Amino acid sequence: MKVLRDTCVWGPAKSEIQATGIDVWWTGELEEDPGDTEILAIAYREKRILVTIDNDFGELAVRRGLPHNGIVRLDEIPAHLQGKTILKVIADHYEVLIAGGIITAYTNRIRVRSGNRGD
Repeated sequence: MKVLRDTCVWGPAKSEIQATGIDVWWTGELEEDPGDTEILAIAYREKRILVTIDNDFGELAVRRGLPHNGIVRLDEIPAHLQGKTILKVIADHYEVLIAGGIITAYTNRIRVRSGNRGD
């Protein structure tokens, strides 16, 4: 399993996720920010679930129909809980995510938007 962690997601979340054996790459490792459209394309090409705080990725996926391998969006999740939240969402909703789903995690609930990818 592979994850692309957007720049806005708390740094130490990476080590928490990697400790479970998940391959994690961070957009902050790029020399320049390529923009949201290219970040989504990178995640798709590399078959990575995109983890972000930015709601623009959902807009790109839903309104523009850009392909993706699942998006986890954290909404006001405290930094120290982001790693645990990401792991729980992926564990509980992996099949939805890889089918092109979008999961929004709030502090007290999860919103699931099922994917309908046919590729």
